[in-house]
Amino acid sequence: MKLLAFDTSTEQLSIGVQRGERQWLHTGAGGAQASSTLIPIVLRLLHEAGLALAELDAIAFGRGPGSFTGLRTACAVAQGLAFGAAVPVLPVDTLLAVAEDARAAHGGTSVLALLDARMDQVYAQPWAWTAGAGWTALGEAQVGAPEALALPAGPAAPWVLAGNAFAAYGARLPAALRAQPQHAAAPSAHALLGLAPALLAAGRAVPAEQALPLYVRDKVAQTTAERAAAAAR
Repeated sequence: MKLLAFDTSTEQLSIGVQRGERQWLHTGAGGAQASSTLIPIVLRLLHEAGLALAELDAIAFGRGPGSFTGLRTACAVAQGLAFGAAVPVLPVDTLLAVAEDARAAHGGTSVLALLDARMDQVYAQPWAWTAGAGWTALGEAQVGAPEALALPAGPAAPWVLAGNAFAAYGARLPAALRAQPQHAAAPSAHALLGLAPALLAAGRAVPAEQALPLYVRDKVAQTTAERAAAAAR
């Protein structure tokens, strides 16, 4: 397949192009820099792969949850590139991409995906992977305090916690979660490319105008009282 994938939902910018079995990948600083560097790097990787935008089977992007600015950047770029090239867009949940990153790197098949949501909270979603069926969500994506997280009843396989929330919130996780293996993982372009074929086969691609972010949380800033309470912890 010929694919372009990128994620700007975290402080890490991740971009990848796939042509057949070969991938061209870039990882760098995201955040505020992503809006200015994303398109030039996409064009460079496409050139290195010998691909034009119109040759792509799909453009995959991390739709969220994650940084509000990052999600809007990824969605706008995916829409713009797809409109101009008449290519379908594949929005991919970032927490699913975290689970896939953990599976590819560490073999985890029962994964609680965690991403730093800032504002003293984490995004979380449990996933289970089985051969043949792929990934199944065992609950909705949620946002909340790290102390409130719990493992769902479900697979007997050992759980793996994966994501980027451990440095900030690892000590505040419930004891049952702290006892599980923890792996640093991200919604990387490599994970998006790994997920894309099955998602495309399942009919998850959409026209450019239907590619929308998944925010989960509709609040972008804490009040003064909330910031003070967080600092006092």
